[in-house]
Amino acid sequence: MADSPNDPNSNDLTDPHAARRHKLEEIVKKGIDPWGSRFDDRSLVGQCRDRIGEIQFRTVEGNLLELPDVESDDVDYRQWKSDNGPGEELGPKVRVAGRIHLARPTGKLIFMNIRDWTGDIQIFVGKKQVGEENFDLAKLFDLGDLIGVEGRLGRTNTGELTVFAEELTLLTKMLEVPPEKHAGMTNADLRQRMRYADLAFNDGVMQTFLDRTKIIKSVRGTLDDQGFCEVEGPTLHTVPGGAAARPFETHHNALDMKLTMRIALELHLKRLMVGGMERVYELGRVYRNEGLSPRHNPEFTMLETYQAYGNYESMMDLTEKIICDAIDKIGGGYKREFNGQVVDFTPPFQRATYADLFEKATGVDPANDDAVIELAGKLHIETKGKHPDVIRNEIFEEKVEDSLEGPIFVIDYPASICPLTKRKADNPEIAERFELFVCSMELANAYTELNDPDLQEELFKTQLDGLDDEDSMAKMDHDFVRALRYGMPPAGGLGIGIDRLVMVLTNSKSIRDVILFPVLRPE
Repeated sequence: MADSPNDPNSNDLTDPHAARRHKLEEIVKKGIDPWGSRFDDRSLVGQCRDRIGEIQFRTVEGNLLELPDVESDDVDYRQWKSDNGPGEELGPKVRVAGRIHLARPTGKLIFMNIRDWTGDIQIFVGKKQVGEENFDLAKLFDLGDLIGVEGRLGRTNTGELTVFAEELTLLTKMLEVPPEKHAGMTNADLRQRMRYADLAFNDGVMQTFLDRTKIIKSVRGTLDDQGFCEVEGPTLHTVPGGAAARPFETHHNALDMKLTMRIALELHLKRLMVGGMERVYELGRVYRNEGLSPRHNPEFTMLETYQAYGNYESMMDLTEKIICDAIDKIGGGYKREFNGQVVDFTPPFQRATYADLFEKATGVDPANDDAVIELAGKLHIETKGKHPDVIRNEIFEEKVEDSLEGPIFVIDYPASICPLTKRKADNPEIAERFELFVCSMELANAYTELNDPDLQEELFKTQLDGLDDEDSMAKMDHDFVRALRYGMPPAGGLGIGIDRLVMVLTNSKSIRDVILFPVLRPE
């Protein structure tokens, strides 16, 4: 029977898996643990780069010279050293650890590149410098192995920052074969399924997720500085409220009751405002049992925040600050590329009403029901048995949203499709709501919050004609209505899809590219 491609007992050393296993055996024979151990006092690659200024050149006369800017195209480091006569380069001792990404053996020299989560650095391994034992070990290294290196930080004659190795330590042997250097892992499904390999070998992936962390920390910092309090609400709900979405359902055995995973954070945060927590927010996972797309994942991270005595205009100001602060944290400026477009996040963001955008895009006055129905027919949108605002919104989604480059706040929505939102005092048909769009994608949603318990109870009972159950927010939550009767202050509320925000700020094409472990079918 032929050896399988990854058979640990295979003796065919032309098989890369078998060759790695053979090297593993040779390492063990040397009395070296191939899975490594503690490696103290290491410097990150980024920290090594911060110490470039400590590298000096000492002439034979004993003069210490600062190195020129070897990163400049105008500087030939080899020529600079020749011009300054005989001498030696001096640099700090460092200990680095990382994964081997490149290896170029040339006789008694081996050049390697190792990578940690702050970057790459070149390693110079000379048989004379490390000794025969270390050099023999280095010849058993493979791409992907994790190694530790102790040596002098300096520059090669070409000026490349390098650790000139004096001691080598194997920290972990990699038994799988890494993807081809130039082809990489290009299959999106494979990259998401094997995120560990995607992070380890695909350029830029690690930085995207480190930027995600910075963005989330920035969001928290902005809100904390504004006096908001972070809380943790329940993820298991008895009533799936606060959004129009189909929930995941589960069952609690001890209580013998049906529960759902939360689809939004809203209603519990508002209960806390009733209790006196005037500025409150949660950054947490929500779950919606719906389709997959480049903009949708069944579980995603949502920010919801509520400010007593504010309104939707307060939330616009807050949204701008949250986004601009996040950009400041990751760098790159307010003009950023996303989805093939340049988006200018310089505040203030554009603001336009739902009605004005509707009329501009369609040529139809949205207040003219007959004209709206006629337009829906031309667009092959079914109108029979549907509430006029449902029809209006379907047209808006088809004809307006795709044209919104943004960032733009779309304000003042039809009230009937916003059952948790306060109406405008001078026009009860309009809700004080905005959605923020960037490159036709909704990024944030905010209201002047409805705090009238009787109206809220009525709206929870109202199912708009033509609206499917999963698209409706008409789900009665008696306890929430009871909470409103205790008195919730007038307030502004805001929701931001964190994954979409990260997509936009890191120029990622799909929501799955910014979620470490997105939902996938089993292999």
